[in-house]
Amino acid sequence: MPLTKLRILTDGLTGAERRFSLRTLVVLSSLPLFGVVAAFGLAPDTNTLDITPQTVTEAIALPTLAAASANEAYEREGELQPGDTLAQVLTRLHVDDLEIQRLLATPAMGPVARSLRAGQRVHATTTPDGELLAVSFERRDAPTLTLQRQGDDFVAGESDTLLESRVVMKSGRILTSLYGATDSAGIPGKIADQMAETFSTRIDFREDLRRGDTFSVVYTVNYRNGEPVGPGRMLAAEFVNAGKAHRAVLFRDSSGREDYYTPDGESLKKGFLRSPLEFSRVTSSFSNSRKHPLYGFHRAHTGVDFGAPTGTRVKATGDATVSFAGRRGGYGNLVILRHNNGYETYYAHLSAFAAGVRPGRGVAQGEVIAYVGSTGASTGPHLHYEVRIAGAPQNPLGIKLPGSPPLAAAQLAQFRSQTAGWADTLGLLRGTNLAALD
Repeated sequence: MPLTKLRILTDGLTGAERRFSLRTLVVLSSLPLFGVVAAFGLAPDTNTLDITPQTVTEAIALPTLAAASANEAYEREGELQPGDTLAQVLTRLHVDDLEIQRLLATPAMGPVARSLRAGQRVHATTTPDGELLAVSFERRDAPTLTLQRQGDDFVAGESDTLLESRVVMKSGRILTSLYGATDSAGIPGKIADQMAETFSTRIDFREDLRRGDTFSVVYTVNYRNGEPVGPGRMLAAEFVNAGKAHRAVLFRDSSGREDYYTPDGESLKKGFLRSPLEFSRVTSSFSNSRKHPLYGFHRAHTGVDFGAPTGTRVKATGDATVSFAGRRGGYGNLVILRHNNGYETYYAHLSAFAAGVRPGRGVAQGEVIAYVGSTGASTGPHLHYEVRIAGAPQNPLGIKLPGSPPLAAAQLAQFRSQTAGWADTLGLLRGTNLAALD
């Protein structure tokens, strides 16, 4: 074989060997990679049932708590719930029973206990064994009142934290009821009550209220340390009933007495409120001959019956002196008020009397004197209300009630300068807030 031909054959064999060596290298180098892929493919199928769980327990050292000192004070705060007594809320604050009795026997507690209201916050400071060191009462229209322990007695004092009043303006539209509308507008119940009472001499909220009636009100909210503690006073209000606008502004005279007037200075306070209840319904009218629901025979019904739940507040319809407060025959629990102009008003079938209501005591118009009940000759909770002139019963819903005198001429200048801004504000509220509500 020629030498040239042999070299060519050898070269060809060497190329094949080279190709074989490259393929072999690639295959061998890929085996670990395929092994990894295979490992990942098998991992989910791994059987874990044979793995025995183990519990590891470690001891953790807790810090040593120091024993409570006899001088250590505990601070607790609670809120008076409807129907609560002060003793009940203090018991919830872990005050010792003997300490509660000692506090209630303190002379300074008398006026405090009479002024307590549901929702009021009470703060108690005690020792670990419940000995009372101090108790504080938040008040809406005054600084916080604190009774501090001094020996076996308690001394009252006021905090130096002053209330801040902020002015709020709201409007609304009547769809179902006044309270429903004021709730929807976010107006506090106290302000709604003030508005209803102020306009009650012009509007009968049981009969005259119309769907679509509108109202605007300007009032204050009290704040302490940046937190609201309750509504203050209504400053001005407008109620548009059946298209007729009624306005009220608050005026404080030089002696500090406050009353509501029209923007022209006419008093909105009548000699008598038309109804002694804020909201109610007439269940039986004044009549010279009515079949008695209990006895069955006909007799005169000398007053008006207002249906309302037991416990509803009953208010004095005019400034007066209590002439009777007690039990009297078919009237059940009865309060009789004697007014300066020869009028008398009767409030019957009461469940209870307000604190301090007794013969000889003076009461102001709108002051709570009792609570609706069903005592005496009664078939259900309601208030029997009478108006008598010189001893003769009159129809409370039909009689013309006396009014209050207007402002004296000497006071008109002060009144106009003090209230003109509120009248302008009411005009702006009617044009803006109600449009926004629509």
